[in-house]
Amino acid sequence: MVVDPDGVAVEPIAEFLRDLAARCSSPGSVRSYAYALLRWWRWLHRVDVAWDRATVAEVRDLVLWLSQADKPRRTPRTRSASTVGRTNTVTGKPYLSDSYAPRTVRHSNAVIRAFYEFWIEQGEGPLVNPVVLARSRESGRTNAHHNPLRPFRGDGALRHNPKVPRQRPRALADEHWDALFTELRSDRDRAITSLAVSSAARAGELLGMRPIDLDWGDQRIRVVRKGSRAEQWLPASSESFVWLRLYMSGLGTPAADGPLWWTLRPYRRRGGPGMDRRIPGPAGAGLRPLTYPAMRAVLLRANRVLGTNHCWHDLRHTAALRMSRDEDLSIRDVQTVLGHAHITTTAGVYLVEDDDRVIARVAQHLASRDSRTHAPEPVPAQGYDAGALAILLGGDRR
Repeated sequence: MVVDPDGVAVEPIAEFLRDLAARCSSPGSVRSYAYALLRWWRWLHRVDVAWDRATVAEVRDLVLWLSQADKPRRTPRTRSASTVGRTNTVTGKPYLSDSYAPRTVRHSNAVIRAFYEFWIEQGEGPLVNPVVLARSRESGRTNAHHNPLRPFRGDGALRHNPKVPRQRPRALADEHWDALFTELRSDRDRAITSLAVSSAARAGELLGMRPIDLDWGDQRIRVVRKGSRAEQWLPASSESFVWLRLYMSGLGTPAADGPLWWTLRPYRRRGGPGMDRRIPGPAGAGLRPLTYPAMRAVLLRANRVLGTNHCWHDLRHTAALRMSRDEDLSIRDVQTVLGHAHITTTAGVYLVEDDDRVIARVAQHLASRDSRTHAPEPVPAQGYDAGALAILLGGDRR
């Protein structure tokens, strides 16, 4: 719920979010839209413009402000203050910065445009959507009078969208994966990381697993997809099931339809005198289900030792790139395992490799081709004439 400075719900935003939820949008999408509209509402309040009187100028000025402003933080940075906005020398990945990323600004523009499209359809709000399309100056309609000597322009691009930098590779090299796996402290951490790097499941999808979602015979796991909320079986490596067995042997007997991943130590809830109590877990151990912050802390501990900045989504990229390098798997197979609706997402986002590795493989390909080209001419077997074979076979008998 988005509220105004007086704590009253903003009715235009509330109505739009209700319509968004009625279109079977996930709770995460509704929450993301709510935060983007909260930022827009604060901006309109700051510049003293009513929401139904907003123009292109307010959208343009918001984009300019976001390009130089810092994101608000609940607590000041301590350990990460020295690395914010820089590039890790081991992985080559940039650290998160305090400024708004271009993708955040583009998402904000898309949300604001959808918000005003909804109210224009209802017959309220401004007559013209303040978030306009980047149409050609020659015509009000994209490619209406297309010049055949020029390429077609994409329809739907927003005028004030910033350019997105080139996608950088996020997959872990084999040596980095080995070092990361070595730094893990428990069988639970080894089991969940090996599942992530072999099944390409998201962190949230792994945390939602239950013991009944494990198929020990066929070595598969069942996850609930993030967007569609559909159940899907994914293959996993035999090594990950070995670590799963070791983890569950020390866990006890969890409920078949309960959480699979639990904390390693008992949790005590703090309160007043006599308020401390243990939360029931497997076999009454007083454990609680593993959360994403606790799961993220596993990688943070390893990153501090290794001097890296790996995250859980890097393991999904690693699994996708490993599968794409297998000649027996097609890109359609990779798309199915990743659960993407469009193959362009698989190829354009997850199969990005380091330029040095690509150049090395191409150089190796050219060297092997040259060696095949300069191979000695095979000698015909006894009783065959070389000239007759050249005429019959075209001169190339390899």
